[in-house]
Amino acid sequence: MDTGREYLKVLAIESSCDETAAAVLQNADHPGSRILSNVIKSQIEVHVPFGGVVPEFAARNHMDAIDTVINDAIKQSGHDLREMDAIAATAGPGLIGGLLVGMVTAKTIALMSQKPFMAINHLEGHLLTARLCYDVEFPYLLLLASGGHFLFAEVMGIGDYRILGQTLDDAAGESFDKVAKMLGLAYPGGPSIEEAAKHGDDSRFQYTIPMQRRAGCDVSFSGIKTATKIHISKLDSMTDQDKSDVAASFQSIVTKFITIQLRKAYQMANTKLRNMVIAGGVAANTRLREEVSHFCDQHGLNFYAPPMSLCSDNAAMIGWAAIERIGHNLPFSDFDARTRPRWPITEIY
Repeated sequence: MDTGREYLKVLAIESSCDETAAAVLQNADHPGSRILSNVIKSQIEVHVPFGGVVPEFAARNHMDAIDTVINDAIKQSGHDLREMDAIAATAGPGLIGGLLVGMVTAKTIALMSQKPFMAINHLEGHLLTARLCYDVEFPYLLLLASGGHFLFAEVMGIGDYRILGQTLDDAAGESFDKVAKMLGLAYPGGPSIEEAAKHGDDSRFQYTIPMQRRAGCDVSFSGIKTATKIHISKLDSMTDQDKSDVAASFQSIVTKFITIQLRKAYQMANTKLRNMVIAGGVAANTRLREEVSHFCDQHGLNFYAPPMSLCSDNAAMIGWAAIERIGHNLPFSDFDARTRPRWPITEIY
């Protein structure tokens, strides 16, 4: 790290779902020097009894945790609020209650400290995370798979995003949660299904790959989810081995389906792409990473995946998106900027 140089520093807040997070980022040249702090307060234990996120509980817990999380992030960064050059927060998409907590807090801090404010799209944070961690050049093909979102996109530059395909129903992460609930596995479903699948036979239960007669690279996970429910219903009593076999078979078909649609997305891209990025919470799935990495090897693509700690929702990605926008001379947000529970990446600018 260049010790004599002054870096742009951003305090960022993320509260779009069930993680209350704050981070301090700087625009250092070396990726390893960019995250000064990254604090996340998870609400998993609150939502476990319900098998999914309860919006009202999430908003209440954001309110209880956000001051402590922000103070911890500033303290851990080794700097203070006066040294921040901007304040950023997730404005959407996400749960309205959580978004309001983060946005109001960020605007208040910015107004009181007389700092500029930037409203950030949560999806843009995910799709730029690889550039926070590595020196990834534009353009690149993106696979974004998380608890609430799924899409393939051609990322040409900051704000220049072309969606190639997306989910028509559930996101991949949501499907993992629902199947885990069917199996009586722990919430969140992604990690619990991956763990159970390690001990299972992924060829025991057979599936039909969806949407193969449909043009384009959109995805639908509802049919896979229904087929899994039917497989489970045919079991007289579900043993631990049955659970592992269902989990392995489900994970296998989802991964195979995503990879097939990824191939179509690559063929649909307008540009000769050399880089491939995977992002979002489901990007932490080892089987999916292996399959996408293999796809990249076959097509001569450089493969980039964020560290596991930056795949799920976090404020570091929000701070980095703000730094990228500032670095490209894009304007700061007005203080009357509103939360947007639905905010496609094609409508960011």
